[in-house]
Amino acid sequence: MDVHASPAVLPELEEFLATFQVRFRRPEGEEALERYLTGLLTALPNKNCDTMAEAVPGTSEQRLQEFLTNMQWDEQDLNRQRVEKMIAEATVGQGVLIFDDTGFAKQGKASVGVARQYSGTLGKVGNCQVAVTCCYSDPHASWPVAVRLYLPQEWTEDPERCRKARVPADMTFQTKPQIALELLDQARAWGVPHRCVVADADYGDNPHCLAGLEVRRERYVVAVRSDFHMRPQRWGVPPRQRVDQVLAALPRRQWRTVRWRHGTKGWLRKKFVAVRGWRITAEGEAHIGWLLGERAARGQPEEHKYYWSNLPASATLEELVHAAHRRHAIEQFHEEAKEELGWDQYQGRLWPGFHRHAVTVMLALSFLLCLELRQRHRHPKRGRPRDPFSPSARSVASCATGRASRGGPLAAQPSGHLVGIYR
Repeated sequence: MDVHASPAVLPELEEFLATFQVRFRRPEGEEALERYLTGLLTALPNKNCDTMAEAVPGTSEQRLQEFLTNMQWDEQDLNRQRVEKMIAEATVGQGVLIFDDTGFAKQGKASVGVARQYSGTLGKVGNCQVAVTCCYSDPHASWPVAVRLYLPQEWTEDPERCRKARVPADMTFQTKPQIALELLDQARAWGVPHRCVVADADYGDNPHCLAGLEVRRERYVVAVRSDFHMRPQRWGVPPRQRVDQVLAALPRRQWRTVRWRHGTKGWLRKKFVAVRGWRITAEGEAHIGWLLGERAARGQPEEHKYYWSNLPASATLEELVHAAHRRHAIEQFHEEAKEELGWDQYQGRLWPGFHRHAVTVMLALSFLLCLELRQRHRHPKRGRPRDPFSPSARSVASCATGRASRGGPLAAQPSGHLVGIYR
């Protein structure tokens, strides 16, 4: 394998890690953290402990495995410090918290949380792990907040299986929306600023999730399915209707074209309409909010989407649309963390190892974003600001000033946004 990282610490990475206080019980802990991050930042076809040990001098597969599974350190505290750093350096306000889940295809039955279950990543039911994720996004930048592995009920009902995977003894079964609410509580405790919460229909269609958001007095814009029920705020209509029926009864002239983000092929745009009304709970309680409808603009394939929001009556159609479509940031996080930083290539089977690997992936992503933001501040450009969802390859390459051990310059792969620094 003709890919090698430098035996010396990348100066920018050393500066970045110096801002964290990780309490390792063993002196080699800090070195193990740096070497593992260096491995994640190296352009390898696969990023597991075996392949990273071959490419990164000064470490071994055993040391990297020990770092993930047995070494004494608090990954949750490290993640809290990372989030505090990103709040201070990568937020400008107008931010949202986004919740979603993502799958990791796995073989066998021993890896923690693995089961035959539906994964949006696979697009079907398959043998996989599923993690619930929380991401922050504002017009300046987007970055991950926290990750929690979902444990299917067949796992939580098997104490011996959980013991072997080192799942915490007090862990009980939780649905994905319940995990999302706990991650929200964590983000709030850490002081992550946000105007509202955004999620897809797996969360928006869950009445307990919406109730949890409202109890916490959170504003939200969430996707819902066509059979979501509401009561429109106008006379002469049934007291309870499906949202697709509500929108089908509206004259087409009420729909407006709104564009929300500049994509690779120009502005993204659709037709939208917003209807004020109430969602009715199973207990008969009415909660005021907005139904946002989306359909294709002229010349696009026909497609209908629905969103429910408790934003105030003063909210504009554009505000609702822009919030609903901020979910793109978390999809970008999942894609880049897997394709560029090896998030889905952890080969261990243990609960601590899964979450420690996730924290170091988020740390590597935050490092790249900090390099990008520094580059933007040093070399501001005229014109429309670049989309905030990921660091660019050119900026990462120009920020890295050292050289790889085989004599080549530090550079970015031209095929992706988040890239290996060492090639």
